Amino acid sequence: MRGESFELVAGSTLVGRPGDEYMCSHEHVCGDECISFQLTPEVAASVGTSPSIWHSRALPPLPQLMVLGELAQAAIEGRSDVGVDEAGLSFVERFVELLIGRPRRTTEPAARDRRRAVETALWLDEHAGEPIDLAAAARQAGLSAFHFLRVFERVIGVTPHQYLVRARLRRAARMLAADSRPVTEVAFDSGFGDLSNFVRSFRRAAGLSPRRFRQAAHGERKICQERLAVRP
Repeated sequence: MRGESFELVAGSTLVGRPGDEYMCSHEHVCGDECISFQLTPEVAASVGTSPSIWHSRALPPLPQLMVLGELAQAAIEGRSDVGVDEAGLSFVERFVELLIGRPRRTTEPAARDRRRAVETALWLDEHAGEPIDLAAAARQAGLSAFHFLRVFERVIGVTPHQYLVRARLRRAARMLAADSRPVTEVAFDSGFGDLSNFVRSFRRAAGLSPRRFRQAAHGERKICQERLAVRP
């Protein structure tokens, strides 16, 4: 890359920019797994305080970045309700903080931005069954993805993807309690594109599998009906 070479080990970070050429080799080991985040110029400008931050370079394994890399890996594998794009932006923000030597300044969201966050949360509730990513939610709010992520989390208390997952879980719980549609159909109608991810997320939230939750919900309904039937 630009005539330079870097030895990367587990947890290392490689930074590049458009126009650079890369060649990766695996002379020492095989089966390496890498995560790549690609930033639009707009996102890079909103996160980085200086263009020099994005000069090609390699960083050794740093705990502040390694833990966020693992969070991104968990998101990719469906083991976290944090979005992959959200994990990526958190990684990039921490990277910038490490390079400039201080945390980015945080300010209290303005009243207009607070209203945008709440309105977008309502929009996510309404459209939870549809494919939605961070960029789409940010467009709905009229903010850049990076600024929207920070504002939404500060105002609502969770990230947009976490809120979306929970909205989908609420929809799924209502469906499971209300009818006998197949669990797969409930998963897709709730907005989950993968059945195993739905089952894993639902079990993590409810402590029960979707099927067991349905059985419990139907059982409680029968108990209520029996109680009503014996009233004078």
